Amino acid sequence: MQQGLASFYHQRFHGRRTASGERYNRHALTAAHPTLPFGTEIVVRSLRTGREVVVRVTDRGPHLARRIVDLSHAAAVALGIQRHGVSEVQLWALPAHPP
Repeated sequence: MQQGLASFYHQRFHGRRTASGERYNRHALTAAHPTLPFGTEIVVRSLRTGREVVVRVTDRGPHLARRIVDLSHAAAVALGIQRHGVSEVQLWALPAHPP
């Protein structure tokens, strides 16, 4: 489990390619993580709201100190943190699904 700050992508990135080659979709439940493999599903829990969301890693980042994940706009809304910009979260990876 990791704990730190989460931020979310600005809408200007909607439609741009991510590090995985996918296009960022602000309406999808996705995230950027510095080291987890692309496609990994992670649970993100807001320590502010207590809400949780499952997102899929599609990009690399964040690139600022203490930030551990960048979330899509949809994920930030699901957590109730979209108005805060940055919020304290915990996250952990779900087990991989067999092929």
